[in-house]
Amino acid sequence: MINRRQILATGGAGLALAAFPAWAAAPELASITGDVPRIGPADRAARIAKAQGLMRRAGIGAILIEAGSSLDYFTGVQWWRSERLTCVVIPVEGTPCIVTPFFEEPSIHETLGVSADVKVWQEDESPVALVAAFLKSRGLAKRPIGIEETVRYFASDGLAHALPAAKLVSANPVVRGCRMIKTSAEIALMQAASDVTVRAINHAIARTEVGMTPADITALIVAATKALGGEADGGLVLLGEASAYPHGSHKPQHVVKQEIILIDCGCSVGGYQSDISRTFVLGGANTEQRKVFGQVQEGQRIAFAAAKLGAAAGSVDDAVRGAYERMGYGPRYKLPGTPHRTGHGIGMDGHEPVNLVHGETTPLAPGMCFSNEPGIYAPGKFGVRIEDCFHMTEAGPKWFSEPQRSIE
Repeated sequence: MINRRQILATGGAGLALAAFPAWAAAPELASITGDVPRIGPADRAARIAKAQGLMRRAGIGAILIEAGSSLDYFTGVQWWRSERLTCVVIPVEGTPCIVTPFFEEPSIHETLGVSADVKVWQEDESPVALVAAFLKSRGLAKRPIGIEETVRYFASDGLAHALPAAKLVSANPVVRGCRMIKTSAEIALMQAASDVTVRAINHAIARTEVGMTPADITALIVAATKALGGEADGGLVLLGEASAYPHGSHKPQHVVKQEIILIDCGCSVGGYQSDISRTFVLGGANTEQRKVFGQVQEGQRIAFAAAKLGAAAGSVDDAVRGAYERMGYGPRYKLPGTPHRTGHGIGMDGHEPVNLVHGETTPLAPGMCFSNEPGIYAPGKFGVRIEDCFHMTEAGPKWFSEPQRSIE
């Protein structure tokens, strides 16, 4: 559910790392991720080769990608977005080109993991002019140029004016075509991240006490995640009525016996994400809580069973929503019921295309990875979310983490 690249402050659940109390340390835990191979130059070279093959198939001359996870995916360059453009242009043939400010070039080389030209611009120059010049030098100025879907307007608009004969098109057939299908190396990193998160949540649950705040529980989770070898920046901890709202409430919260405790968190290992939610009750759940928990378990089971190779991604959401409507929820996205999609893609980003949502026609294929989180929420009362991720194999879906069995 949550976006791992942000520290979330909902209900006090997000914390700056420096604010974690000493009691949250987890010296009894040891790293379990050190032996998992990271993505290397050969992996990224294969990605660029695949992208160029997809470009040829789609008739695209080059693609433009800004700083962010896709830049890291193809080049290894780990950079942030600012008003100063740093980007990569991957041509249909030959070596990619990194465009970056002059004074950033040494830093760019620190993480650059592929062979690439690096072209720099000064503060009084246009980075888009450098992009256009590179494309002209490769004879691509009149070819369709793919724009990655998160590229900002000033960059795409600038390129349109610099190359009026070029046709700017979506780079989705290329970038999504690569990133949606995970390799075994990527799956292994996501498995490690899931293993860390399951252990971190269990560590925190075992130490949760009456009176704790969301920040207290988050501190336990993050400390355990770090000790286990993952990178974490917070998550969601929703207590009592706050659990009825998928992204929580700003109202003060603390653990109360026989009230819902909903934890939604994850971590990163080698740049790849996990996303897991658990709902439990301290001191014994009541009949209504147990009933809804069982219904969400059934919803998760239905989604997993519906995730068949070749099926439209949206059909998974439809299967769950139909079952929930027969249970008396909804209809569709109305409350009480499930107001959000059944799942989202996951990989280097906590949320990636495509989603398990009504109307999504992308067929499920081996290597695709998704969350499975058909939560049920009753505003003013409580909510239950169980979330585990799975990846598609030649034999069908396979869990990264085993679903929760008990609310207690």
